[in-house]
Amino acid sequence: MDPVCLTDLTLPELTEYLAQLGQPAFRAKQIFKWVHQKLITDLDAMTDQPKALLQQLHERCTLAAPAIRRRQQSKDGTVKYLLEMADGNCIETVLMRYHYGNTVCVSTQVGCAMGCRFCASTQAGRVRDLTPGEIAAEIYTAQRDTGERVSHIVLMGIGEPLHNFDNVLKFLTLISCPEGVNIGMRNISLSTCGLVPKIDELASHKLQLTLSISLHAPDNAVRSSMMPVNDAYPLEKLIPACRRYQKITGRRISFEYSMVRGVNDSPAMARKLADLIRGMGAHVNLIPINPVDGSPYSATDEENIRRFRQMLEDLGVNATVRRRLGADISAACGQLRREDAAAAREEKERKDP
Repeated sequence: MDPVCLTDLTLPELTEYLAQLGQPAFRAKQIFKWVHQKLITDLDAMTDQPKALLQQLHERCTLAAPAIRRRQQSKDGTVKYLLEMADGNCIETVLMRYHYGNTVCVSTQVGCAMGCRFCASTQAGRVRDLTPGEIAAEIYTAQRDTGERVSHIVLMGIGEPLHNFDNVLKFLTLISCPEGVNIGMRNISLSTCGLVPKIDELASHKLQLTLSISLHAPDNAVRSSMMPVNDAYPLEKLIPACRRYQKITGRRISFEYSMVRGVNDSPAMARKLADLIRGMGAHVNLIPINPVDGSPYSATDEENIRRFRQMLEDLGVNATVRRRLGADISAACGQLRREDAAAAREEKERKDP
């Protein structure tokens, strides 16, 4: 039998599992706190558990405890991790420091299948989904490494969260559990490229997280050229789904808009964007893109971003410019993983010409 990853189990699941081992329910609460509050990486660290139970857990169970393969810290305090999972696959996690606390940007998949042409994460395709415990372990690793509490989470790293729907939903349960790190839903933002059926499914759960839509263009022609997912779920399907989500959850949606020189940064695009989301009370987050090798896109200059934001404001749309963090440490999603993979290939070719 495959080992059970304790980090993957919710408190009710852990209670049921331990009951099968003949253990009382209070053991489950103790172990859950060790895993999700004290953030252990070694089962033997659970000093209040019987030796016989620890032996059983050693024989049957594991913990999600990725190794830090590379760590880069920016001069602005941002820390980027290349984390190696138990199967040897690597993902990226970023800790960002703000005045209100620390935010961790987590990956939800190894690679990505969405094919967005401005993103490094998708260039090698999707390898596999991350489990709920593996996603949670990204946060726990950052907390252990820095010794600082994480107060906010964005699901905006490698992968499409709604393409790994069930595992992401279970991760949200784990991370918001009062017996764990207890990060509230209102401090969590989930970003999607626009998988309409999954947006509707997420809405049905009525979670109080913030849904961010990677929009990036206000018309189908431009958006499809940047994001192949738009061919399956064009704006005529996506925007009504966003309105349904707002109505069901009562939560305001945020639209992410990466500013690309000569593609989506014109005054005409600003007017189209304002018309598209009019009446939603939504927030637009303008993003100066990080350069990505192999991408045909380049960043809009700061002055044009300022003009674009002001035009949106004049048209009644609330817009801000995202603070650019970690540009000096390959902070764009997927860059560090891709650099590491390229270095590994070069090393292999050098050894085996």
